[in-house]
Amino acid sequence: MTENNKTILEKANAAVTAGDNEGFLSFCTEDIEWTFVGDKTIQGKEAVRQWMATAYIEPPKFNVENLIAEGDFVTALGTIRLKDENGKTAGYSYCDVWRFRDGKMTELRAFVIKTE
Repeated sequence: MTENNKTILEKANAAVTAGDNEGFLSFCTEDIEWTFVGDKTIQGKEAVRQWMATAYIEPPKFNVENLIAEGDFVTALGTIRLKDENGKTAGYSYCDVWRFRDGKMTELRAFVIKTE
């Protein structure tokens, strides 16, 4: 199950990088919850869809340095580059902790720090 969860996350991230937000969302439960630690929490697939439509003006570019899986959790460490609300590309370091349920992503705790 642990390796399967890693594979699911890799496929979901590949969809986002390709600009396929719906493909990404197909790997999520309807009641998914995203918590951006220190910022906000988004609840439900439709809310995540709306957030992605504004946050991912252009598909983000991920550099996943480590994927660590244990039980129902996969932790991704890396960097991400995406355009901000002003159209400028910005870099971030991140640590995403994903929880899986029945083969789908159901919870995210994202620790994101702007690096440039």
